[in-house]
Amino acid sequence: MDHLKNMFRSSLSELKKGSEIKKSSALIPVIFLVFGIVVLNSCIKDPTLPTLITSPGINLTINSITSGGEIKSDGGAAVTAKGVCWGTAANPTNEGPHTTDGQGPGIFASNITGLSPNTMYYLRAYAVNAVGVAYGNEIIFTTDAAAPELTTAVVSSVSPTTATSGGNITYDGDASILERGICWSTNPEPDISDSFVANGTGSGIFISNISGLTPGTQYFVRAYAKNRAGIAYGDEIRFNTQVADVEDNRYNTVTIGTRVWMAENLRTVTYNDNTPIPHVTADADWIAMTSPAYCWLRNDIATKQVHGALYNWYTVSTDKLCPSGWHAPTDAEYSALEVSLGMSPAQTDLWEWRGTDQGTQIKSTTGWAEGENGTNLSGFSAIAGGYRYGATGAFNGIDILTYWWSSEYSADYAWYRRVDGANSGIYRHVTSKRGGKYVRCIKN
Repeated sequence: MDHLKNMFRSSLSELKKGSEIKKSSALIPVIFLVFGIVVLNSCIKDPTLPTLITSPGINLTINSITSGGEIKSDGGAAVTAKGVCWGTAANPTNEGPHTTDGQGPGIFASNITGLSPNTMYYLRAYAVNAVGVAYGNEIIFTTDAAAPELTTAVVSSVSPTTATSGGNITYDGDASILERGICWSTNPEPDISDSFVANGTGSGIFISNISGLTPGTQYFVRAYAKNRAGIAYGDEIRFNTQVADVEDNRYNTVTIGTRVWMAENLRTVTYNDNTPIPHVTADADWIAMTSPAYCWLRNDIATKQVHGALYNWYTVSTDKLCPSGWHAPTDAEYSALEVSLGMSPAQTDLWEWRGTDQGTQIKSTTGWAEGENGTNLSGFSAIAGGYRYGATGAFNGIDILTYWWSSEYSADYAWYRRVDGANSGIYRHVTSKRGGKYVRCIKN
């Protein structure tokens, strides 16, 4: 363009000198052409950076947000790239994390992912043309907190009305734990609209003491933790409260099917009306009894805690042996237990050995001969404690089998259930009411 300007100046000079009018006349069109180009060139501006704005963020989550921008002007040169860039420091650039959302002017949207929860970010739209990179206004946002992650502590120190649990908050959701504790109910999936106790703030392990429970009742418990994102719950744990007899002997209980059973043999020596039960040790006296009596295995009170007491049927028939609100199971109630463990209803009506592995399911995992322990999948926890023979008064079957009284069969006989170490089923039959057998109570 400079050489055209020089030509224009030279032509003007020639005219001024008045030399050769014909040649000068011939130059006039060229002069005006050159002049027009110069004037046109002076009106064209050099390109500049684009101008743009950043869109406000929407759809904010714990790790994403939607933004974008609008390119108001391309600065006189094509926009070759556009998007948004972000970072945890002010004035982020497209040399750091960024999106690429096409070319050209106008409105564009950007989806930002992979963000950290509960973190402040700075974000700007950007546009690139031949001149360089331009940025829109900066917006600031903070991602949502994540839900806490936690586990529920195993329930321990269970009594008739209290228990201990708690939890462990392994992840706070990148936000402060505002409250933590446990909640419980007699229905599954308890939450803080049910009974609960709060145990402070912060992450880590905490212990919770539960009170006000009902004896011999199944409960569900979950730990909970709250941060600004909301409330999260730990895994659900099921447990049963204990039940106490009139002497305050305490028994673990278990829910099998829809019924609550004692998970230990009864060991009271007093009826639930505070009347003492006769204690009979001599064999001759035992076999002559036609009224209530109890004894300890081998007449050794040291067996009380593990095996409980052996009672004759006359003691059970008083209906005062079990704690108030409980009773000795009927034959039909034992059959219902067996069905809940997988025995067919038709088999429950048979005599002698029945079922498949129902005996294994109710036997304890310890206390039987080698190779004869059970799985105790039911929680019934049967221990091999033998029995007292009604005909001789002898203690038989110790460490081999165990019996429990059920309901009356006839004037001289009553139903019982038996499990053996060497058999996986459950035995059903009747025997003399003078026999000494164990008792498991069931809740009314």
